[in-house]
Amino acid sequence: MNADPGRHALHLGVAEAGKVHALAHRHDEALRHYREALRVAVSAGAPEVFFRHYTQCVLESLELMGEHEEVIRFCEAADAHYEQVGHAVPLQRRDHAALLERLGANRLKAGDAEGAGEALRRAVELAGSGAQPLAEQLLGWLARHLEAGTERITAAQRRSGYFTVRPDQVDPDRARPLEAGQGEAARMPFGRASPGGRRP
Repeated sequence: MNADPGRHALHLGVAEAGKVHALAHRHDEALRHYREALRVAVSAGAPEVFFRHYTQCVLESLELMGEHEEVIRFCEAADAHYEQVGHAVPLQRRDHAALLERLGANRLKAGDAEGAGEALRRAVELAGSGAQPLAEQLLGWLARHLEAGTERITAAQRRSGYFTVRPDQVDPDRARPLEAGQGEAARMPFGRASPGGRRP
C-alpha cells in the first residue's frame, strides 16, 4: 500500500490536536484524536513508526486518566508478543524494555508491588544498566519499601522523560482538531491493535 500524502498530513495534524488536548488534561478528547489518527495512518499506509508513536500517546493518556488495568492488559499482550517473536533488531529490544517499564509503573500505581518489581527487573535486564533509569529508580523504592503513590510515581516519570507528550514536543499550529462526533468514540476499547504493529 502506497502512502497517501494528504492523509499522511491529516493523521499528523489530528494526532497533534490530540496532544494539545492531553497537555490541557482533556484526555477523553486526546484519545478520540489519537484513535482517529491511528485509523487514518493505517488506512493511508503510513510507516509503522507512526502507529507505534500514536499507540504510545494512547497509553500515556489512559495512564494519566488512571486506567491502569487497560494499560496493563495492553503491555502484557505486547510482552507476550515479544516473548514469542523475539527481537530481530535493537529497536525491538528497546521497545520491549520500555513496555516492561510501563507495565511495571502501572502495576505499581494499581497497587501490585510484586508484579511491578518483576516487570521492572525484566526491563532493566533487557535494556542493560543505566538504559532504563526510571525502572531502576522504582526498583530502588521497592527495595527500600518506600511509599510509592501515584503522584510520586508520576512526578518521577516526568523527571525521567517517560512521557513523550510534553509542551516542548507539541506544535499547536500543526493541530487539526476533529469536529464534534467525528472520529471513533473516546472510550472505545483499545485492545484492537496487535502489540507489534498493524491491526490484525
